[in-house]
Amino acid sequence: MACSCIFSCCCIIAGTVVIAALKGNGVIPIGLNNNLQKEMLVLILNLVVTLSTESTGFIHSIALRSALASEHRLRFNTNLRLLTAARGWRNPNGALLNGIMALLLIVSYNSASLVILSLGVEYQSSGEKVCIAGLPLLLLGVALLLQVVIALSGLRAVKILTWSSSSFDLTAAMIHHTQLTPAPLRCMCSVSDLNVGGGPAKPSERQPSAWHAHPSIRKVIISLWALVVACAGWAALVMFIYNKYESDSGTPALSSKSWSFFPSEQYSNALLYGIPLSGGVSVQWWILSFVNLAVVQGPLTIGLHCSELIANVIRDERHWRSATGRKGLRMATNPLQPVFTNPLSLVLFVAKPALHWMFGLSFTLLAGAGSQTLDAVGIYMFTAQIWNLCCALFVFAFFFTFVALLRPHGHQPAAYGHLQTLANLVDEWSPVMWWGHKEDGVPYCHAGTSNRSLPAVKMDCVYAARLVSAS
Repeated sequence: MACSCIFSCCCIIAGTVVIAALKGNGVIPIGLNNNLQKEMLVLILNLVVTLSTESTGFIHSIALRSALASEHRLRFNTNLRLLTAARGWRNPNGALLNGIMALLLIVSYNSASLVILSLGVEYQSSGEKVCIAGLPLLLLGVALLLQVVIALSGLRAVKILTWSSSSFDLTAAMIHHTQLTPAPLRCMCSVSDLNVGGGPAKPSERQPSAWHAHPSIRKVIISLWALVVACAGWAALVMFIYNKYESDSGTPALSSKSWSFFPSEQYSNALLYGIPLSGGVSVQWWILSFVNLAVVQGPLTIGLHCSELIANVIRDERHWRSATGRKGLRMATNPLQPVFTNPLSLVLFVAKPALHWMFGLSFTLLAGAGSQTLDAVGIYMFTAQIWNLCCALFVFAFFFTFVALLRPHGHQPAAYGHLQTLANLVDEWSPVMWWGHKEDGVPYCHAGTSNRSLPAVKMDCVYAARLVSAS
């Protein structure tokens, strides 16, 4: 959070200095040896923006989680942060500010795409091939800072149950504050059994997948595939328009020569339209530039944000299933430890800036700047790079769909971070816990947790929790 504040303030100061010195369309040309250096700068900027928004999002999710718990509406440890809200329009964790938070997230990535612009060939001089625009840099800083302000206001408005992102720390805190009560006779019931009158049951050899256990997972997967289809439709539309109106050029919209990872001045084919920025600040043209980006890049930003739900739900389940392992389940001591030790979270952290960067390769902005002032912005939609982005999104959607459809092996009931299920399954809390068979009985056996290693449950036994659980 502190790093996000510092970076946003630096962007605001730098953007303000450029605007004050060179007016609203002011830019600072910088000399680079080749286009690859410019793309590395853009990738690094996207990475820093991702780091800033993720740190702010962590604080915002902690505040929202506690707000939902205070309203007795918290069901899962992980929720769609920007699409789930507490009651009340004036609530810092409510729908209005959540919507503003989503808009600011889109503006953050849009501004990052406009900060570093390539100069047109006719504007390049003395090795200066790239310029930094002042107004987008200022807006990037403002958007990041406002997200920090909203997250901090959410913290002030609610009592935080726990700073840990672990579902077990949260479940224990809610039980301690009597916001959650373990249900009897459900020590062998998974999250998918909650709505089918679960009670005494025999162990199952395989557990339900995240797709079947968490209702929002299905919506996220569908939205990811909708992104793939939309990207393919975008590419097809660009090819259709190019072939129809640029057929006189004699080159097809897509060919073996034009297919490359980076756009090529010699071979890449693209649709082009320009936005004039001459004549003062030209606020309306800047707004049009941002709207153009938001329409195309906004769904990508929200789709990648929603993918966090899959990564975090799988993380919660992997943590729970470690209770039958040799080392047992360890309660989190560091609030960030579950995040940085989760492979899916790390994959997502890398994928976010990478996919936004690939979007920038397919939707490229070329600046026309004279005397340190932007005259126009040319928007290029490269057909080959759009198809590259589509392929990358296909791999991303396929990977997360595969993960969401995996059914865990073993007799341990699946919880996927569902708090009531965890409260039913954990009957003894300790820093290190094991789950397994605890007691034989007639007519029911008992399974639960302990601070020592437990034997595996018996497949021919019917299990039900004791009516009075140990604490």
